[in-house]
Amino acid sequence: MQRPGWTADRLPRLDGTRVVVTGASNGVGLETARALAGAGAHVLLAVRDPALGRRRAAEIGGSCEVVELDLADLASVRACAEAITDPIDVLVNNAGVYPLRREDTADGFELALGTNVLGPYALTALLLPRITDRVVNVASNSHKAATIDRADPHLRRRWSGPRAYAGSKLALLAWTLDLDRRLRESGSPVRALAAEPGWAASNISNKPGLGAVHRIAQRVALTIGNDLPTAARSTLFAVAEPMPGGAYVGFDGVGTFRGRVALIGRSAEASDPRVGAWFTAFAARETGVTVAPPRPG
Repeated sequence: MQRPGWTADRLPRLDGTRVVVTGASNGVGLETARALAGAGAHVLLAVRDPALGRRRAAEIGGSCEVVELDLADLASVRACAEAITDPIDVLVNNAGVYPLRREDTADGFELALGTNVLGPYALTALLLPRITDRVVNVASNSHKAATIDRADPHLRRRWSGPRAYAGSKLALLAWTLDLDRRLRESGSPVRALAAEPGWAASNISNKPGLGAVHRIAQRVALTIGNDLPTAARSTLFAVAEPMPGGAYVGFDGVGTFRGRVALIGRSAEASDPRVGAWFTAFAARETGVTVAPPRPG
């Protein structure tokens, strides 16, 4: 039997805390939003489908509002950031995509890179002046199988779904460390952390034409991985517990698929400050948005 360790029941009261959760209409994002609202936080569900978001907000209860966000479209990212006018304590960059074929976003980015890291990078940079506590990026240990092709980051010459997804998660982790470094160097109290949900029975494989594959993935995940409330624990821990910047929270079981919430390691490339600095400069060029960490006071 699994020992549960830290669970959402141990969340502190979060009354007065404002949290933005991207991709909060399904999967780990929905469970994260549900638990945060249950602990008293005001949760902004940043979702592609506002109508679905409003239904989810009604299901969750508590203090929730909905803002439209499509991370594959920088115009939508900018509109979302402009719509969030009040200070927020925590930004959870949860939304992500696993591409089935090579596609470009509205701005010409490879779909996984654009949705999983360039969109979150731009949203974070635009919201950073209003963030007071931390940024939590939802990552994946698939990054350990990846490298970043600096000559072809959008994989226009050699693309596969696993390569695109794992590469985007490697870029996300490298950028998380670089963002935290910049925040510390600026004297900002804001921290950047990452969380790995393990092998989650999520909605990421629920795509047209993949009904059978999605059902198999769900069964496998529930057998050797996490159900959704369990998968959300690592993100919730990263959001609510006293954590140092740069921490990577996941699970302590074999392959980090499941287990108890714990600090976990990342690949050498994800830990290399030169990779993080390169990606930050690349993301700024691609998106036209520059990270400017707020200074204290």
